[in-house]
Formats: sequence, structure tokens, C-alpha cells
Amino acid sequence: MIKEVYINETNCITPLGFDVESNIEAILRGDSGIQLHQDISLMPNPFYASIISDEKIKSAFEKISTETKYSRLEKMMILALEPIIKNSKIELNSKAAFILSTTKGNVTALQDHSEESFNNAHLDVLAKNVAHFFGFKTQPIVVSNACVSGILAVSIAKRMIQSELYDNIFIIAGDEVSEFVLSGFNAFQAMSDLPCKPYSKNRTGVSLGEAVAAVLISAEAGNAKIKVIGDSSINDANHISGPSRTGEGLFRSIQNALKEAQIDSNKLDYISAHGTATPFNDEMEAIAFNRLGLQNVPINSLKGFYGHTLGASGLLETVIAIESTNQNMLFESKGFDEIGVSEPIHVIERNEAATINYFLKTASGFGGCNTAVIFEKIM
Repeated sequence: MIKEVYINETNCITPLGFDVESNIEAILRGDSGIQLHQDISLMPNPFYASIISDEKIKSAFEKISTETKYSRLEKMMILALEPIIKNSKIELNSKAAFILSTTKGNVTALQDHSEESFNNAHLDVLAKNVAHFFGFKTQPIVVSNACVSGILAVSIAKRMIQSELYDNIFIIAGDEVSEFVLSGFNAFQAMSDLPCKPYSKNRTGVSLGEAVAAVLISAEAGNAKIKVIGDSSINDANHISGPSRTGEGLFRSIQNALKEAQIDSNKLDYISAHGTATPFNDEMEAIAFNRLGLQNVPINSLKGFYGHTLGASGLLETVIAIESTNQNMLFESKGFDEIGVSEPIHVIERNEAATINYFLKTASGFGGCNTAVIFEKIM
């Protein structure tokens, strides 16, 4: 019999708050972390992004450690994971794994041309630094697959538990807004000159953001309220930065996840989508959802609250979706006004009560990667 897999603990560090509760309160108020920034160290021109205050990170970290050797991203990751490890009371033995998910990691270390900084930019070093803080006994695992990284880590953890390699897996997913990231998206001419508006006719591109999210995946139900019941990842191999125009990879990922979950598509109560507010992504998702008959399922993108947080996005949005499910509340897709895709989709325009028993989380990324994971509420 295949083991059941649960999410027992969640946490997040974002511009909207340093725990899940404060983030949900901000979302219900309609607050957004996306603000206009003028920081020439990041970009010569003013830009919209969702950035966490350095002072808040420093102040929060000083409450749990006096160490000064950690990078800004490492501090954020430690802050997100610390209460989960503390609350779980799980022994970090050979059956407890640690997965770190990111796209760029400590890329800012490369601004200093020293050998030590170059070494610190390696993703395995980032993972080891965070793992060492908590004293994990197992070798850290790095998941870095563009913008599906955060939710892909959940898929990998699920399969590792079902393979009986581990009983508990702690996942941390995070990325920063950096000069490297901003210049890259700007080179694609993909950055919006206003806060992003996913799926909207009047959208002008992506807003970038930074965040860290953390979860505990377990073979034991414990106090869990969510079960992971199906997953799949398909690469459409269409283009280095452009998705398949037919949504083929996303379509197949969702199809496979539904098959493993052993539920029909009409059982899904909510979709937490990728929704980057770029024309190719939004259109591809709408096509894929329609091909699966999901056009009437309530859908949102949280990018209007957080911006695109890269490797953190899939896990952060899962954490928020879990709260949405537990509270039976659909959160608005902030920034949406008038439908701007060729196929009909049911975008959530305002917070509303709803019964949510099953939800789907999707993500897509550069290189053609697509991931879909289905979750079930535990009654």
C-alpha cells in the first residue's frame, strides 16, 4: 500500500509578514507587497517589486541567533524554518531530510570577486549552511528547476516518503530580488511598469518579488489538515524561455496528477495558478485549463500580492492556498480587471466564502518545465 503524505507545518517570510497569519490578514485587507522602488544598486530606473525590509530581517534574526556569517537569504531561510522545526519536535535523524529549493540562491555573492564569495554562490553551499544551523544529520538536497522549484520540491518529498527513504522532510524555498534577476527579466522586456495584473487585458508584464516559504512533509498525519494526493512534472521542451502555445506540458502534468489522485477534474474546488501576467504564460495556462474542462473552477494568481518570487513562488502560493482551503475562503486575484486571455477562465475577483475540499497548484518555468500537485483537505 502506498504511504499517504501530509503537510503538517507551514510558514513564510514575505514583505506582508513574517508568519502565515500576518500574510493572510494582509491578503484579506487587500494589501500588496509590490511597491515602487528607487534603488540604483539594483536597477538604474525606478521599478515595481515586492522587497523585504533589510532592517526587519536583521531584527528578527537577532532574536534567534547572534551569528553574523549568514547571508541575507540564509537569514530569511533560517527564520522561516526555525519555528517549523521547533513546533514539530521531530528528531533530525537519518529519517529526517532537508530540501532546499531556489533558482538563484546566493547569486549576490558574485558581486564580490573573491574566491570565498564565488564558493558561497554555489547552491550546495547555501543548503549546507542552512542545514548546519539546525543540525540536520542527512545530506541536504537541492531542487533548482526554474520557477517550478518550490512546488517541485513538494513532489520530490512526496515520492521520497512513499519510497520509504524518509519519514519527515523539511522544505525551504526562497529567492531574492537582485540586480541579476532584475536585469535578466528587463532584458526580456517582461517587467511591468505598474504592479502586475495576471490574466488581465491591461497587463503590462511581470512584477518581481522575494520571499521564503517552509513546510514539513510527513508520513504521519499528526495535526495535518492537508494531504498531498497527486503530482506530475512534464517538460514541454518548447523554448528556453517560452512555454508551449498549446499548454501541452501543463496539460499533461495536471492530467497525470488527477490520475494519481484518482479524482475527476470536476472534483477540484480551486486552482492556485502560476499567473505571471506575461502574455505567453497567461494564455498558455488558460488554454491548458480549458483543454481539461477546468474553465469554471475558481482560479487565482497571488503574483499581485507578492510579485513573482521565482523559486519560492510555488511553495509560498501552496502555503497560502492551504490556508485558503482550511478557512474555506477564496482569495482575490489581485490586480485582475478585464479578462485578457483567449479562452474563458473563472478568475476570483474578490474574497468569497466557498467549500474547498480539493485544490490544484500549478507552476511553469523557463526551459519548458511544468508541475502540478493536487491536495485534499483532511476532514
